[in-house]
Amino acid sequence: MRKGEEGSSNSQLRKLKFVPKIPARKARKYTVTNEEPSETYYDVVDKELISKIQRATMVKRILGNRQLFIDGEWRKPILGKRIPVINPATEESIGEIPAATAEDVELAVEAARRALTRNKGKDWSRAPGAVRAKYLRAIAAKITEKKSELAKLESLDCGKPLDEAAWDMDDVAGCFEYYADLAEALDGKQRSQVSLPMQTFKCHILREPIGVVGLITPWNYPLLMAAWKVAPALAAGCTAILKPSELCSMTCLELAAVCEEVGIPAGVLNILTGLGPEAGAPLASHPNVDKIAFTGSTDTGRKIMTAAAQVVKPVTLELGGKSPLIVFDDVEIDKAVEWTLFGCFWTNGQICSATSRLLVHESIAEEFLRKLVIWIQNIKISDPLEEGCRLGPVVSEGQFEKIKKFISTAKSQGATILCGGGRPQHLEKGYFVEPTIITDVETSMQIWREEVFGPVLCVKTFKTEEEAIELANDTHYGLGGAVISKDPERCNRISEVIQAGIVWINCSQPCFCQAPWGGNKRSGFGRELGEWGLDNYLSIKQVTEYVSDDPWGWYQSPSKL
Repeated sequence: MRKGEEGSSNSQLRKLKFVPKIPARKARKYTVTNEEPSETYYDVVDKELISKIQRATMVKRILGNRQLFIDGEWRKPILGKRIPVINPATEESIGEIPAATAEDVELAVEAARRALTRNKGKDWSRAPGAVRAKYLRAIAAKITEKKSELAKLESLDCGKPLDEAAWDMDDVAGCFEYYADLAEALDGKQRSQVSLPMQTFKCHILREPIGVVGLITPWNYPLLMAAWKVAPALAAGCTAILKPSELCSMTCLELAAVCEEVGIPAGVLNILTGLGPEAGAPLASHPNVDKIAFTGSTDTGRKIMTAAAQVVKPVTLELGGKSPLIVFDDVEIDKAVEWTLFGCFWTNGQICSATSRLLVHESIAEEFLRKLVIWIQNIKISDPLEEGCRLGPVVSEGQFEKIKKFISTAKSQGATILCGGGRPQHLEKGYFVEPTIITDVETSMQIWREEVFGPVLCVKTFKTEEEAIELANDTHYGLGGAVISKDPERCNRISEVIQAGIVWINCSQPCFCQAPWGGNKRSGFGRELGEWGLDNYLSIKQVTEYVSDDPWGWYQSPSKL
């Protein structure tokens, strides 16, 4: 290529406003003479380097202007703390986010409380649902407009494949649209009449926002999990403080920017990034926060329940899982294999509802596992921004080490690593874990009982339907479960007896914002999404009126004595 050609690497690099010196890579060098000062570069189309620079430029442009979002303004943390952002695909720092502390939580709660009661609530909490719906639809439109950039940020931050992140952004926009519809419908449900047995009374119901809510969200679906909570909370008329995971907060800060762009009233949504003990704990225990909604680990959920209990504060908890997938002997094996992989390895295996315990009928187990290994070998493991990536890195070094420990413990306890179990050979950097299948598993083993939160599938066989059900329910968790069979009656029977809040038939992991989501047992309680998600943020008030002209007559009137 000649210097200055449109397709040359340096021409592309100059468009990025800063040009690093490119190391030699078997390319002829030349000197750029039309720029000051003159520098020596290499004429090579280095797509990897260009992509790296583009990412750094995008992150720097965005994070450079982002602080905490409190009362409609960007504010530096009072104590000035910040947290590095690590790209899990490269293990390199790509920027910093602000780190809130209790002092910032106090400001955010005060702002949310003011927004709730401003103008006697007429600006937000007592405004018609149609007013709030306009803001929710405007947010949805902005998310759609910024889909490409938001998806890239999500991939850089948490490591999920770009195609998945783009799908998430569609779901985020859809979630805000859905709750805009419910906000409008809420107007028609106000003052709904209650039938009473006495004609001397009339009764109606008011649905009121529960108040100021604290929303604490995880790192596996950073913006989508925020939307699951923010959209229904705002639709209900609540004001909110969102505290995303410190591991992945970039897109949640962009949600703040979107709210600023659409002109949402100050204090209605406040977004605090920061560490759990320094920002999440003060939020959960704050006496002026009326409810906490949390998605994350069971251990943290216990702490939040304890904190909320001190002031008798309602909580919604969506916690861990160890979900079963039962495969019967009448299935189309390849079709069932793909759903098995999707159910466990989607989002790099980091899903609370992952069907990570495979129960396969013994008569097809050998063939099924053989096909599983073949399919796994075809999964593209790469930088999540690469085209066709289907498995990226796990979110952090801590999670990477935790998953490796789970695998090594399983092996030491007598299980067999059928495939995977380590770092992919072609990836020297990044927190990558091969898709892993573990067989010869006993129900007493850690790998069977505890949530891994990574691309690890453990396998057991069964003989009868009764045995499969017993194994499926052999867990402290109860978030999800799945069954694959051509027998509809069997599938329905099993869907009724699996002890979980969600059951999939002939699939695993599909999720729609119109349907309820939540678990039983140690997977938490309460339901998000659908109309049930809106109910989480509403307080029901009964209003009863005595309509008779006659006196009540229980006590004798003094005038008749």
